[in-house]
Amino acid sequence: MPDTDRDLLPEGLCDRLPQQAWASQQVRRMAHDVLASHGYERVETPLLEFEKSLASRMAGVQVRRMFRFVDPASLRQLALRSDITAQVARIAATGLGHAPRPLRLSYSGPVAIIKGDGLDPARERLQIGAELIGTDSVAAAAEIVEVAIEALQAAGAKGVSVDFTLPDLVDTLSAEALPLAGSQIEAVRKMLDAKDAGGLVDAGGEAYLPLLYAVGPFETAIERLAQFDSNGVLASRIEGLREIAGRVNGKARLTLDPSERHGFEYQSWFGFTIYAEGLSGSLGRGGAYRILGRAGEEPEPATGFSLYPDPLVEAVAAQAEAPRRLFLPLGHDADVATRQRAIGWATVAALSGSDDPVALGCSHRLENGDAIPL
Repeated sequence: MPDTDRDLLPEGLCDRLPQQAWASQQVRRMAHDVLASHGYERVETPLLEFEKSLASRMAGVQVRRMFRFVDPASLRQLALRSDITAQVARIAATGLGHAPRPLRLSYSGPVAIIKGDGLDPARERLQIGAELIGTDSVAAAAEIVEVAIEALQAAGAKGVSVDFTLPDLVDTLSAEALPLAGSQIEAVRKMLDAKDAGGLVDAGGEAYLPLLYAVGPFETAIERLAQFDSNGVLASRIEGLREIAGRVNGKARLTLDPSERHGFEYQSWFGFTIYAEGLSGSLGRGGAYRILGRAGEEPEPATGFSLYPDPLVEAVAAQAEAPRRLFLPLGHDADVATRQRAIGWATVAALSGSDDPVALGCSHRLENGDAIPL
């Protein structure tokens, strides 16, 4: 019996064949071109870091989702990155600790987690992101949302929509306006996130019920949220959301779900999830957060987003046109071949007289200096 185990990949991991690999690079390139055009400088981070560094840089980082093992060189615990954001935060606080603020950085690369999420079994994903470090103002949030939309659209996404949320909503309200016991806060968060009215009442959060209806198209939902906020505790947040929506209106469909918490482990007053028409699930999230600052200083505010565009990569790969591949027969003129590549042809040179241009994926053959259809 043949041994096939050597050809298997672990659950949740996969190869990208040429078409998918091309699409992945295309998505990354187009997104980074947009980020660079807005002043976001690209950084690259290692696949592995000390677990302590990844876990302590930002609140909400879930170490239990990381692959961890002992480094035989240092005998310290290492972790395979599950989120590049924390690594960028480290760069901002160390190598770029004295760079002028606000600091604009971008990145991309693979990340891995121990177990897939829900119905998505993938344990390795492409992450593309941008961080605006040194501020979490409304202006910064609006810029981040605008850039995220533009990057996705440039990469090929259609019908982009953005869903706004207020990740620290329960903390803000329970502090004074709608008091909750410490033991109730997490239960109320979970019931709001699950949109469970009965569970919310059972958890002692009956006063929070109107938040379940302040959802939907942005203009309608923000009015309901304003009506709910009779004490004005959320006034600055509501005004901020309106300002951000005004900046991005017309560039994407806007919705609001103020109590959404899933995926917002470390965001503070503002968060958003981004989607695209025809693609399942979200393509990324972003918002305001805080990072461990430079040595001896207070935590530093930041605003950013992370895109996970694997569904978009698959869509781009499926819609891509066949490449322009020109077969170069034995003895071809190298200078002519160079000129053909300069005008956009991908050339495939024969290595033997038996090479079949059609089998090699070529649509044309070089004859007498011209590209002749096969």
